[in-house]
Amino acid sequence: MRALLPTTASLPLFNVAASRRIEARALVHSPDLMERAGLAVAKLALALRQGQGPVWIACGPGNNGGDGLVAARRLAEAGVPVHVSHEAPACPSLVIDALLGLGLNRGPSAEMLVTMAAMAACGAPILAVDLPSGLLADTGQAAGDHAVHADHTLTLLTLKPGLFTGEGRAHGGRIWFDDLGIAPDEPPTADLLGPGAPPHRSPTSHKGSHGQALVVGGAPGMQGAARLAARAALACGAGRVYVDLLGLDAGEVADAGRPELMRGRLADVPQAVGVIGCGAGNAITPALPALLRTLPRLVLDADALNAVAADAALQALVSARPAGTTLMTPHPLEAARLLGRDTATLQADRLAAANALATRFNASIVLKGSGSVVASPGERPAICASGGPALATAGSGDVLAGWLGGLWAQQPTLSAHAVACAGVDAHGRAGEVDGVLRAGDLIDRLAAQR
Repeated sequence: MRALLPTTASLPLFNVAASRRIEARALVHSPDLMERAGLAVAKLALALRQGQGPVWIACGPGNNGGDGLVAARRLAEAGVPVHVSHEAPACPSLVIDALLGLGLNRGPSAEMLVTMAAMAACGAPILAVDLPSGLLADTGQAAGDHAVHADHTLTLLTLKPGLFTGEGRAHGGRIWFDDLGIAPDEPPTADLLGPGAPPHRSPTSHKGSHGQALVVGGAPGMQGAARLAARAALACGAGRVYVDLLGLDAGEVADAGRPELMRGRLADVPQAVGVIGCGAGNAITPALPALLRTLPRLVLDADALNAVAADAALQALVSARPAGTTLMTPHPLEAARLLGRDTATLQADRLAAANALATRFNASIVLKGSGSVVASPGERPAICASGGPALATAGSGDVLAGWLGGLWAQQPTLSAHAVACAGVDAHGRAGEVDGVLRAGDLIDRLAAQR
């Protein structure tokens, strides 16, 4: 058993169907699987309980409840007072949520909702078994109106995608994992991202060895977004970074605070990695056809995505680009526009939405948000476990787009999917601070961890 986050390597994720298959096959060779699960719960409960009050274990009717009952027996054998009921005891030292688990496919019953409310009100820390009750394992969304907000979740046998995207991070608390000694015997449904290696820089390299990035955006009043993207590409290590600011007079410098950044246009650097759309407004629409036809690798963000969503001809141009050469970085509202859906429907299944975008546009997709999802045609999707609310600030998405462009400039043979996975994880780790992180400071943190 171990605390899971931050991850030190990529880890496999398994959806409900795959987890059920793995569990069924494991039981053939390990009929004591529930005993192992209950013992793991009891061990963690001993470490987490606060005070001398009873451990309240709320058990449901399925395997999740069975794990809870085994944990109750093990705790009692260890001399810990135990209260197994749907009603709260006085002053519990810990709540073990074993009401619902992997098989949840509808909202909790009225009786369970009462118990869940009592859990939240009792004042003791909550340890969820496998999943917080009411949370869907595949999507990270509540099955009904409510799901348990656990302080800790011990997920068993397999890691479930829903713990790491959607509302999963808010409901799961600190995530612990015990594989119960069983190695999965089928391919994962998705990957949980771990840290990637920074681009290799040879001792004999020079600026021409590390590629070029062209940032196109920055309409009048929004030039800061494009400059943030350009600064991020530069900090990442791109050899030359050019900026085409759509609202800048011909004689002005690209960025007075960063003289390393140069003015440039598509005709000047047609082989650069394009970072297109940051702060571009409607001015990006007439420029997009040439950019989409010419640049060999593209990161499309912000207003470029909105322009594509509104124009069928631009959608066709994106879809016609060679596989592995286009990376799109929508937040949920932009993604909903691209798919012609409302945001709530899209957020209800973020993995499915990212896969649908990847298929529709023949592109790699970073669906941003809590547990950003990376999806690409022909690739296993990935979920980013790093990051936090400090990144919910103006400009952090522009920094991500620029960082991705900088990574790709240095590694031209990498696919868009590989670039997206490396960049999204690095961006998330740099944003793991308390409070709010200004976008300019985020660039410095990204550069410091290379």
